[in-house]
Amino acid sequence: MAEIDERLTELEVRLAFVDDTVNGLSSADAEIARRLDLLERAVRDLRADLVNMRAGLGSDPATEPPPPHY
Repeated sequence: MAEIDERLTELEVRLAFVDDTVNGLSSADAEIARRLDLLERAVRDLRADLVNMRAGLGSDPATEPPPPHY
C-alpha cells in the first residue's frame, strides 16, 4: 500500500509540474501574439506612410527631365 501511495504522490508532483509548464507556455504564447499584433500594426502604418510619401513625390522619376547640369 505504501508503494501505491508513493507512486500516486510522484504522479501528482509530475502533474503539477506539467500543469505549471503549460500555464507558462500559455502566458508566453499570449505575449508573443500581443507583440506580433503590435508589429503588424507598425508595418501597416509604415506602408501607409511610404505610399503617402511616394504619392507626394509626384510623377515617375524616369519621365522627369534631366537636371540642368546635363
